[in-house]
Amino acid sequence: MDQEIPILQERPHESFTPSAIIRTMSSIQLLPDLLINQIAAGEVIERPASALKELLENSLDAGATDIAVQLEGGGIKLLRVRDNGSGIAPEQLPLALMRHATSKIASLDDLQRVASMGFRGEALASMAAVAQVTLTSRHADAAHAWKIEAADGTQSAAAPAAHAHGTSVEIRELYFNTPARRKFLKSESTEYAWCEETFKRIALSRPDVAFSLQHNGRMAWQLPAQNMQQRITAMLGAEFGQHAVNVERQIGALHLCGIAALPAYSRSTRDEQYFFVNGRFVRDKVLMHAVRQAYQDILHHQRHPAFVLFIEVPPEQVDVNVHPAKSEVRFRESQGIHQFVFHALQNALSATMRESAPAPAIAAPEIKPGNSFVPMQQQRIPFGAAQPQAAYKLWEFQTGKGDEGRGKGEAAPAFDVSLYPLPFPLPAQEHPLGFALGQLSGIYILAQNQQGLIVVDMHAAHERIVYEKLKVAFDRQQMPTQPLLIPVTFSADTLDVATAEEEQQALHQLGFELAPISTNTLAVRAMPAMLKQARAEAAAREVLHELREFGASRALTERRNELLATLACHSAVRANQQLSLPEMNAILREMEQTERADQCNHGRPTWFQISVAELDAMFMRGK
Repeated sequence: MDQEIPILQERPHESFTPSAIIRTMSSIQLLPDLLINQIAAGEVIERPASALKELLENSLDAGATDIAVQLEGGGIKLLRVRDNGSGIAPEQLPLALMRHATSKIASLDDLQRVASMGFRGEALASMAAVAQVTLTSRHADAAHAWKIEAADGTQSAAAPAAHAHGTSVEIRELYFNTPARRKFLKSESTEYAWCEETFKRIALSRPDVAFSLQHNGRMAWQLPAQNMQQRITAMLGAEFGQHAVNVERQIGALHLCGIAALPAYSRSTRDEQYFFVNGRFVRDKVLMHAVRQAYQDILHHQRHPAFVLFIEVPPEQVDVNVHPAKSEVRFRESQGIHQFVFHALQNALSATMRESAPAPAIAAPEIKPGNSFVPMQQQRIPFGAAQPQAAYKLWEFQTGKGDEGRGKGEAAPAFDVSLYPLPFPLPAQEHPLGFALGQLSGIYILAQNQQGLIVVDMHAAHERIVYEKLKVAFDRQQMPTQPLLIPVTFSADTLDVATAEEEQQALHQLGFELAPISTNTLAVRAMPAMLKQARAEAAAREVLHELREFGASRALTERRNELLATLACHSAVRANQQLSLPEMNAILREMEQTERADQCNHGRPTWFQISVAELDAMFMRGK
């Protein structure tokens, strides 16, 4: 006998309201210091790299000229920073680990013109709330060093220790007492990659300081004190310096200097863009817009400039207290700063481009008013998968006699195709884009249909075709993958290698198979079959950049279209790529079957129709 299933009874007088799930609040009370510091740590110390940044900045503020970093387990197990700075007096060691205790500011006026890297006095206290901290320091006048330990909001008494002049801060087991936060940390390799990127930013900002970085006992970086050019070459490679121009400009108290790469060294990602304001690495929209404006006429829209730029601004003219990590700033005169950076960079780039640009062999023809014409709009011949074939409206092909006997007022007859037979039949109604005649300048496909001449931007058109195919395959989770006979290897930074290891599922979903070969080398073993035209390295770098910058979840959902459009651009036929007539016709046929094929992925037109009547008007036939 079947068991009777009980029916859930609705309880009268009960309703689901927000207030019903809010627990009863107790009276207002002050939070304990440990909890306050743990909350603050969530903003200030997001991951080991955040702690490393705070400690390195403290060392620089202490006047250190030699800073050594030691990491274990990506900085989660151990993060130690040792410097030869001014040190901390023994009686001030307990204060250093207390919240809002600092030697850098004492008044609002100090805050408004702060010149030090740190000033809030909350970083060490936050670390001590979520990790095991050991602070050892020897002041310049002290006979020996002193050490203090802190964990879970409690401090030990200061005790004598052995240490050279300077300070060491040791952070062990980050977030050991807040497992919910520790769960959000990534793998050891990813966390180390973020630490290394932070180290690079700080080391670039102060070439006059010696830096070293060790991870799991292996020396990753050892940089002596250098000048700016030497430090940039040491960290970003000799190729960067060989394809870069020096930038320097000063107006009053504003000073800009650094190196900006020429377009030949442009990047597919923004991984080599470093802007420092008063020695502090920042990401600022005003500054980045000025850089993009300076490059806009000489750099393709999908390429990114590489640069290391330092701008010095009077401290009172810039507010650095607008972000917990101090990675954003607010300029008091943002428009003036924008123009200052834009003109300095534009002048440096244009001077170099003028020196290297060859003189034109043939002068450009003069274009006089009245000689221009407006091509027939694309909308006169609608097509695409979304349009039924019956919607194609082809105009009747006109016929007529030659010039002889034509009166002045008579309309010019259309071009007589029979005088110039083609090696293929005239376009049928199902082929509104006609058939290819050839290529122009390695950029355009010229085709003939019943109205006249079709001009197609082959890269833009093919880009749209590939993009629509990628979207369909991705949405159906049927991305065809093509194994590479010989894997393509390329150098990558530690963050890219860590991303490739951690995001295997997302890469597989996109049709890629990437494998780390070493700590700084990746191999592309397979890639989407639709991207056979693409350079494996460039396509892989684009995908890694998206995953690294936005995470797999965002990259594959809200940024899906941008990612697939970028891959399509890499796969599309390139300028000066010679195509056969069958290949050109294949592109035309695919355009006719592709939705929105009249526009590329960036909104520009992919083709234009020039009618025979417009051609006749250009040559003034019949006048």
